[in-house]
Amino acid sequence: MTIKIYNTLNNRKEEFIPRQPGKVDMYVCGPTTYDLIHLGNARPLIVFDTVRRYFEYSGFEVNYVQNFTDIDDKIINRAREEDADPLALAERYIKEYYRDAGALGVRPATKHPRVSEHLPEIIEMIQKIIDNGYAYVVDGDVYFSVSKFSGYGKLSGRKLEDMMAGARIDVDERKNHPMDFALWKAAKPGEPSWNSPWGKGRPGWHIECSAMANKYLGMGFDIHGGGFDLIFPHHENEIAQAEACAGCGPFARYWMHNGFITVNEEKMSKSLGNFFTVREILAKYDPEVVRFYILSTHYRSPLDFDDTKLEMNKKSLARLHNALDNVEALLHSVSYGQSDVSMEREIVQLHKGLEKAERDFREAMDDDFNTALAVASLFDLARETNAFGKAMAEHAGKPLPESVREILEQVRDKFLKLSEVLGLFERREAVNKDESAQLLEKLMALIIEVRQEARSKKDWATADAIRNKLSEIGIILEDTPQGVRWKKSK
Repeated sequence: MTIKIYNTLNNRKEEFIPRQPGKVDMYVCGPTTYDLIHLGNARPLIVFDTVRRYFEYSGFEVNYVQNFTDIDDKIINRAREEDADPLALAERYIKEYYRDAGALGVRPATKHPRVSEHLPEIIEMIQKIIDNGYAYVVDGDVYFSVSKFSGYGKLSGRKLEDMMAGARIDVDERKNHPMDFALWKAAKPGEPSWNSPWGKGRPGWHIECSAMANKYLGMGFDIHGGGFDLIFPHHENEIAQAEACAGCGPFARYWMHNGFITVNEEKMSKSLGNFFTVREILAKYDPEVVRFYILSTHYRSPLDFDDTKLEMNKKSLARLHNALDNVEALLHSVSYGQSDVSMEREIVQLHKGLEKAERDFREAMDDDFNTALAVASLFDLARETNAFGKAMAEHAGKPLPESVREILEQVRDKFLKLSEVLGLFERREAVNKDESAQLLEKLMALIIEVRQEARSKKDWATADAIRNKLSEIGIILEDTPQGVRWKKSK
């Protein structure tokens, strides 16, 4: 098995060779916690959750780190608007993040570090960068000197003289170079601040990820991920800071970036106002449909948001659910045992289909996590299974050999196992249990109604028979002044 990853650092697919055999260390940039996440934020969450799942499916132990930015200009500005404490505001939206991410089937990271909890590490890194000659202090601000770092631009492929466009910079004549960026910002009136060797202040945007990734994963970790929009300047600056601090590289060996989600072919973003929060979308669509929609396109390709496409994906996902429902129905509605029916040819065919589906699924995911083709392999398996079900129908009413049950169980288990990599069907068991409980309540209400009608007609024999039969299967009826109650016997 060889997994290939498109490495943004070298602009090509490369064989993935982990730093430590059998282990994967991943860092993915998390949200800035000043608002609810929107669908554009959700895409990297789902993409890299799926990458992590596939590594685990392939037998790797994954150390997955995703940060929360809880100190930032946007948080401070929103807190000022709401007359709230910035850290309290960030904490509120971190909780909202867990709610939305959890609904989308995104598992918590191994570690979720926060900027506010890592000020000592950030300050220590900045001081080392200064000591190594890559940063300078001006009036309590600390700037990284991009012209002194010879590798600046190696991720984005930009030249220093061409980098003005697209960077988050303010015109500041105190800088040695217009592209120099802040590692530490001197305190301003009314803003939260922390003590440092350069005076009270707070970290710049980029330094947090370098410091936290370095603490939890160390230099040369395996994979750094995020959205395409983070390549420059954020990830470019992360590399510069980390390698200038360590005096060597690489900071991360594989860089993965997902494509934008667009609306009318324009990037979805809060600054443009053309965004939909996950909360708004989940009010209209099942979370599994949204996840399926995002994974139905390769992660590096753009994905244009469209209600019509969501509806199409809803129907497609329903087909997969129906295929699995059919397998479950065949397992429980057919008699298996001694049989003179032969289905060996059909079993061999389905077994081949099962092996091909898993092989195609692995080949798709091994090729830069191509979830679109992985999903296609599930549909192929669904078609094979449905054809097998039609063959079974030709022997309706007859017992079938145990080998039929065995192949159906294999199909069901593999279907669920592969789907779990994509984060699909995980809510089925909980939903099925809930639906079963509701159905039981309705059935018991009906049985109690029939028994009460028998009692009203003084048909004591029927009423007692109902009570006794229920008792035999472990359900106790209790006649109380408030009406009939039922419970399961202990």
